[in-house]
Amino acid sequence: MPRSPTGKWVSRAAATGGGRTYRGQVPVNWYAGLAAIVILGLVSIVFARHEYQHNSTAAAVQPAVGKTLYAGFAFDICGKVLPSVGESAASATAGLTTPGDGVIQVSPKTSAEAGNNATLGLFFKEYSGGIGLSATEVTVAAHKTYKNGQVCAKGTPDAGKKGAVKVEIWPNVVTTKGTVLTGDPGLYKIGARNLITVGFVPANSNLKRPSQKTIDAVLEFSGTVTNGTTTTTTSTTAPTGTTTTTG
Repeated sequence: MPRSPTGKWVSRAAATGGGRTYRGQVPVNWYAGLAAIVILGLVSIVFARHEYQHNSTAAAVQPAVGKTLYAGFAFDICGKVLPSVGESAASATAGLTTPGDGVIQVSPKTSAEAGNNATLGLFFKEYSGGIGLSATEVTVAAHKTYKNGQVCAKGTPDAGKKGAVKVEIWPNVVTTKGTVLTGDPGLYKIGARNLITVGFVPANSNLKRPSQKTIDAVLEFSGTVTNGTTTTTTSTTAPTGTTTTTG
């Protein structure tokens, strides 16, 4: 039986996606839904990225408040390593102290002492025994200050030579290659089991590492000496600023 004109029109409309009126309409709701999905997706990505960066940074920067790490330090003045400074005076507020034997104890009590704020300069500031450090001068115990360009005194290995402030660090107790800091040495962030020598020596002189006694004390405080067996963990803390590696 042949189709009626109406049936043919319906068939053509179905084949072409509807009539002219239907094809002319814009699917507003569909586009609005798609836009909402895209916006929500972008917001989720931005938020997730912020949370990842924030949490990763917080987790990576140590020491945190309530945590403790130990490092070793010494003074090398005109070629002579000085005796270790005495134990820090009892303080309810200082988080960077020394128990003696050339050990630095970093136990932040506030955010101002934690993370990247746990610097060599802060240790010198919080120690009450009259020591000081800058790029141009160093003050050792008994308030003896040495300034860049000053001549080393008689009786010292470098007597008669002009000295300058020099700070060298070793990232752990087994590394023999040190890194000489440039700029303000007080900005150096102290890391676990770092060895640090603060010196006043001629420009071409190499600084001496802290003594084996200091190294043993650092390991003992760090809990890495058991029954005479020493176990060390390499610190990944990098110096702040420009550095020069020496042999």
